[in-house]
Amino acid sequence: MMGKLAGKVALVTGASRGIGRATARVLSEAGARVIITHRNSAQGAEETLGILSGEGHRVIRASVVDSNALMAAATSVAETEGKLDVLVNNAGTSKVVPHRDLEALDDEFFDLVMSTNVRGAFASVRAFQSLLTEGAGGLVVNISSLAARMANGSNIAYCASKAAMDNMTMSLARALAPEIRVVSVAPGLVDTELTRQWSPEVREQMIADTPLGHLADANDVAEAVLAVVTSLAMTTGAVIPVDGGRPLGTKHKVHT
Repeated sequence: MMGKLAGKVALVTGASRGIGRATARVLSEAGARVIITHRNSAQGAEETLGILSGEGHRVIRASVVDSNALMAAATSVAETEGKLDVLVNNAGTSKVVPHRDLEALDDEFFDLVMSTNVRGAFASVRAFQSLLTEGAGGLVVNISSLAARMANGSNIAYCASKAAMDNMTMSLARALAPEIRVVSVAPGLVDTELTRQWSPEVREQMIADTPLGHLADANDVAEAVLAVVTSLAMTTGAVIPVDGGRPLGTKHKVHT
């Protein structure tokens, strides 16, 4: 039986692990040909490639902070696949820095977070815009974070970068309509390699403050991306939460 995305081409940046890997897998299971990119994680990218369903998938090495590499990747897609239907801006960077420790959040790391998480997503859209415009209707999905709304995450720069991404989602959605839709998918704390660096106490508190009572996993986020691709054709410029209702606060609290 043909999948919902049969004949479609999707590109997932930073797909060597975690949410990117899960998203590539889910899109391939729905029938899409998937291109996965990485900066310097060739082994992880090949491992992702190995779990994809169907045929025609491939890996391109292209860092999102290297606009020339992104343009070269776009040329490669134009020559090989001939089109691009879905771009998932998943590539990002962060590390745990306590919010009160301003000295630990040095300029170099702050700039790296912003150039990767914000400029990298923009540069990817810029590079692939013409390919996304040529088809029946292109889609950009930006992997954001609840940190954009709550201002609470691995560090202050990361929170700011995801807030900027959500704002950019709205700007791009307005600018690129009607040919291209742009949507943010914003998970809360997800059980990934990064969040396992958080102390057990912090993770347990996050779970306690989540009405659904557990953390999302990478597959939950990937399924949300799939829903945006296949089922939300009239949605653009929106932020889709995958956070277990965490902004609602713990289910045990009663406010009057």
